[in-house]
Amino acid sequence: MRVAVIPARGGSKRIPRKNIQPFCGKPMIVWSIETARASGCFDRVLVSTDDDEIAGLARAHGAETPFVRPEALANDHAGTTEVIAHATQWCLDQGWPLTAVCCIYATAPFIQVEDLRASLQILEQGDWAYSFPVTEFAAPIFRSFRLLEEDGSIEMFFPENFTVRSQDLPVAYHDAGQFYWGVPSAWIKGVRVFDRESRPLEIPSWRVCDIDTQDDWLRAERVFDLVRKELKLS
Repeated sequence: MRVAVIPARGGSKRIPRKNIQPFCGKPMIVWSIETARASGCFDRVLVSTDDDEIAGLARAHGAETPFVRPEALANDHAGTTEVIAHATQWCLDQGWPLTAVCCIYATAPFIQVEDLRASLQILEQGDWAYSFPVTEFAAPIFRSFRLLEEDGSIEMFFPENFTVRSQDLPVAYHDAGQFYWGVPSAWIKGVRVFDRESRPLEIPSWRVCDIDTQDDWLRAERVFDLVRKELKLS
């Protein structure tokens, strides 16, 4: 049995109520729910929330909200792994024969059905704890630098790479921030996602967009319109 869990607490600070704010014609979380259901990967699609309005909207669009997320897991310091572990344990307590649990972020409208399926295939065809989408950094991180507070100057993180050509540096990747397939035991035990027990799915950077600020939101809507036309999404 495969289950999707969409974490969506009500107390977002930087963009208030961002999980249900309208995004390109639909409440944000609806994009995640609809993609999960359309993928055919899941026997159940659950939303983990502490918020009645979010729960009602989720149910109206075909997701289930069979439990209320505990207050201790609905604050700014609760980690994703802990939230999904709670949902996973709840499913196991019901006697559900879980084989895989997928955390799908509520604010990830760029998720594609094909990516969910491909990442699931990676998880099921190997002895992996997790599989999730990643993409390359836009610029070489091994030539990055920071601003020093004392005088506003700069300092390289890796000064030994100053004369190294960009093409000769290692390729670095980052989490696409969309979803994570995992086996139930990995979630329950709190196995770290970014480690040797994970195998990623590489996706193009133009389909990756973090949405943490209002500027991110506006940029994401413009990019999403272009992506939707390119991929012929509804």
